[in-house]
Amino acid sequence: MDDRISTPDIEWFKDGEQIIALVIRTTFLPDRTTFITPDFFYQQAGCVVYPAGGHIAAHDHKPIERHLVGTSETLIVRRGRCIAHLFGIQRQPLTDVTLEQGDIIVLVSGGHGFTMLEDTIFLEIKQGPYTGLVEKERFE
Repeated sequence: MDDRISTPDIEWFKDGEQIIALVIRTTFLPDRTTFITPDFFYQQAGCVVYPAGGHIAAHDHKPIERHLVGTSETLIVRRGRCIAHLFGIQRQPLTDVTLEQGDIIVLVSGGHGFTMLEDTIFLEIKQGPYTGLVEKERFE
C-alpha cells in the first residue's frame, strides 16, 4: 500500500483506490513516533512517543487557513464494542469491522453506520461543530 504503514494493528479499507477508513487497534503501541495517515488526509493521526522526563515546549498554533471539502471523522471507542458498517463511494456495502474498547477508526470517505454490541461510548473528533442533519444524507 505505497508508503502507508501497514501492520496487523492497522487496517486499511478501500473501495478500489479510494481509502474509505482506517482502523488503529488499541494494540498499536510503537516504540518511536509514528504518523499513520498520509499527508493528503484532512486529519493527521499518529502516535507521538516520549520517554519519561520528556518535555514538550510551550507553544501555540498559528492560524493557518485550510480549505477542506467534506467531513472526515475519527471515533475512539472509549467503552464497549460495536460493528462499523463501511460503504463504498457509491454507497454499496463494503465490509463490517468489529471495534473494541481503545480502537480508533478514521472515517475518510464513503459511508458508514454502526451497530452496538454493548453499551458504547465514542470520543468523536471531526471538523466541527456539528451543524445538524443538513450535513448528513442518510441511506440504507
